[in-house]
Amino acid sequence: MTELFASAFILGLLFNAIPGAIFSESLRRGLRGGFQPALAVQIGSLAGDFVWAVLGLLGTAALFTLPYIETPLSITGAGLLFWIAWQALRDGLGPMPIFDSALHSQAGRSALTTGAALSLSNPMNVTYWAGLGGTITALGVSNPGWSAFTIFLGGFMASSVLWCFLCAGAIAWTRRYVGSRTWTVLNLGCAIGLGYFAVLVLLRTLG
Repeated sequence: MTELFASAFILGLLFNAIPGAIFSESLRRGLRGGFQPALAVQIGSLAGDFVWAVLGLLGTAALFTLPYIETPLSITGAGLLFWIAWQALRDGLGPMPIFDSALHSQAGRSALTTGAALSLSNPMNVTYWAGLGGTITALGVSNPGWSAFTIFLGGFMASSVLWCFLCAGAIAWTRRYVGSRTWTVLNLGCAIGLGYFAVLVLLRTLG
């Protein structure tokens, strides 16, 4: 079981390190407000991942592979990505804001909600957790029971929590070297990336 926990821990780091919408939004918010907003996006996303994980363990994730449930969920997620891409585009075309620690509380709540919404509306999470049983079996656990699922989930979530702080810390450290030109380039890059993910979700859903 120790090997299963370690494997899940490594898989969690790899899963979270893949650049995507969550990282783009963490970067955009972190450049504006520092460590706390970036961490809030990561924690919100982790909460959404945990919901999908529980659904997968309960066997209900299979329900979300049905077209009449998966399709509306995917379209909602694409709409959310488009909206965040627009926010990034607007920030990139505007002046670089002055860091204000007084705005941390409000920005943190907004970032937390956005991170959770991005995760909960991501249909790829359904696919990942629906195949959880096969993943555990591939790691050498035959006929996995609730104890194996719990250990796997614990290892995965432990690495995810660690990644939240590592990612937010790196973004907060980087922002001190960011000037107005870099601010514009990074925001426009995030807008393009988020727009790409939104289009990709729509094409895969409608196709």
